[in-house]
Amino acid sequence: MTFARLLVVLLISLSASALAADIDAGRAKARVCVGCHGVTGISNAPVYPNLAGQKEAYLVSALQAYKSRDRQGGNAAVMWSLAGNLSDDDIRNLAAYFASLEPGR
Repeated sequence: MTFARLLVVLLISLSASALAADIDAGRAKARVCVGCHGVTGISNAPVYPNLAGQKEAYLVSALQAYKSRDRQGGNAAVMWSLAGNLSDDDIRNLAAYFASLEPGR
């Protein structure tokens, strides 16, 4: 392997680990979510979606869309307020946490 290829592989692996989500940080941040989405990410109310077991990329996309107010309808105004206070790391961490939970039935 050439030095240039080795350098590219090293940079990619470093950037991937720098972007790795922190499930424990997501669990701590999720405390505000339990009122609607349940303690285990399974909602007791039919108007709120289950978050447990959702695909991580979907959750990131949804939270980013709420943060930018691009996502409309339903309880969007509530989510705009909550997501608006999240950093990109918070969003990745929350998504990783909910994706790690057992999906509801």
